[in-house]
Amino acid sequence: MKKLFSLFLVFLTLFFLPFPLLAALSEKDCEEKINNKSGTAEEYAECSNLWDQLYKEMGAEKKSLSAAIKRFDTSIAIATANILQSVQQIEVLEKEIDSLTKKIDRLEESLTSVSGILLKRIVTTYKTGKVSPVYLFFSSEGFADFFQRAKYIKTAQAHDKKLMIQMQTTKDNFTSQKELREEKKEELETLKKKLENQKIALAQQKKDKEYLLEVTKNKEEKYQALLAQTRAELAAIQAIVAGKGEETEVRKVNQGERIASIISGASACSTGTHLHFEIRENGQVKNPLSYLKNISLIDDSGGDSSTATGDWEWSLNEPIKFNQGFGANTWAIRVGIVWYDFHTGIDIGSGDGTVKAVKNGTLYHGGIACGGGTLRYVRVDHDDSDIDAYYLHVNY
Repeated sequence: MKKLFSLFLVFLTLFFLPFPLLAALSEKDCEEKINNKSGTAEEYAECSNLWDQLYKEMGAEKKSLSAAIKRFDTSIAIATANILQSVQQIEVLEKEIDSLTKKIDRLEESLTSVSGILLKRIVTTYKTGKVSPVYLFFSSEGFADFFQRAKYIKTAQAHDKKLMIQMQTTKDNFTSQKELREEKKEELETLKKKLENQKIALAQQKKDKEYLLEVTKNKEEKYQALLAQTRAELAAIQAIVAGKGEETEVRKVNQGERIASIISGASACSTGTHLHFEIRENGQVKNPLSYLKNISLIDDSGGDSSTATGDWEWSLNEPIKFNQGFGANTWAIRVGIVWYDFHTGIDIGSGDGTVKAVKNGTLYHGGIACGGGTLRYVRVDHDDSDIDAYYLHVNY
């Protein structure tokens, strides 16, 4: 009995287990299907999941240029698989809609035909129904003829009833098919919009990868230097906010008053001319765009969100270049040329480099060691709130 049970387990293992294992696609299989566009929607979805898992595993890898490029290649592969899946789904939906349209046309013809026949039958039945049984009896040539005529009327009435049921069934089917077609059309439009967004995302990923290679010159040492610089800048900002910068109280300043100028060119923990503007309320980082008024900016960021919703005047004279936005989805973070994964302020620039206070408050001059030099900044403690504004990479 035990031997029989063991054989049964072996049978189950051999019969059931190999099939899902054999069906699973490898990374090489996915590459071939993507390159040749030979997969099904289900296979593209499987490839997307496979690469998504690989992408998550890359998060634990050491930061390196080769790893960054690999992450881009994987995310591009995911986006491409998703696009091909959407294309397949759109093709299937378009065929279904075409089939439904033809079916609806046939149903409409059938409905028109049945309606015409039924109308004629109703007229005939009405005329026949107006004949009284007495007249029918006496106008008949005998009992046989009378019964034959009565049978004909009964058959005609049954046929009319059958036609009415058929017409109602056709009408119901016609209505349901039209509703189904509308649902498919809405699904198709949603899928087309999704496809457009997927194409935009893919184009952005390819652009970000090209920018990474351009900035780093495809050299590991250049990439590591950028990471080291931004890592040091992040540590310096955190230290400044924690009160570890060397600060000197200067004076009271008014909104719009000149308080510093942007350092031209590279400086401590800065690759080039820009002002890092940051807002903290009770020590908590805030999005500066929530406080600044919406103005026309020169977007030099690669598409970071730059829409402001507040009423403060900006800290620079217009025209203002917008170099990097706030938050976790900035171009520098996407490209992977910075150490941090959250930008705590905005990076901006202006032709004359004049830095102005955005609100009335107390001005402090500060500096902190960063990247072998001193990162110079000013801070304004606002009079009317618990807000501090930080202006980094400046002279005073």
